[in-house]
Amino acid sequence: MIRNAAKALIIENNKVLMIKFQNTVANMLDDLPVGEYYYDLPGGGQNQYETLEEAVQRECLEETGYTIKVNRLAAVYEEMFMSQDFRNDWPDYAHKVHFLFVCQITDTPKQPPAEADHDMVGAVWVDLADIAAGFGLRPRIIRDNFRRVLACEHTLYLGSARY
Repeated sequence: MIRNAAKALIIENNKVLMIKFQNTVANMLDDLPVGEYYYDLPGGGQNQYETLEEAVQRECLEETGYTIKVNRLAAVYEEMFMSQDFRNDWPDYAHKVHFLFVCQITDTPKQPPAEADHDMVGAVWVDLADIAAGFGLRPRIIRDNFRRVLACEHTLYLGSARY
């Protein structure tokens, strides 16, 4: 099964909104040790009969409490986990196509986050300079292409990542 996921790139005051996680699964992400922290952009899986735009708006509200507006599609990438154990334990997450949208926070008052993902610690604002300094952004395909995505006005295809 291949699942679509919608992610939000939200920047305000030279900071990007991230979701902070603490890894609890050995070798899940780039051999990240259990207990280590990592960061990802807010967003998640698309539900049946939900548009990608609706998915990223729902996920951001659930994870961060912010209501967002989608501005444009910035990038697309594919993610596959090769471990049979991972595929057995997490079949809905083993093969995903991610759609990364540039978004902005609306003036709707922030709500308490309604739902936390597995291993999620919370939503945090991270200085853009920290991203360039080897910050723990995952997946690697986003970390390696982060500046390129920010600089480009067109949608980028970032390729496929296998773990």
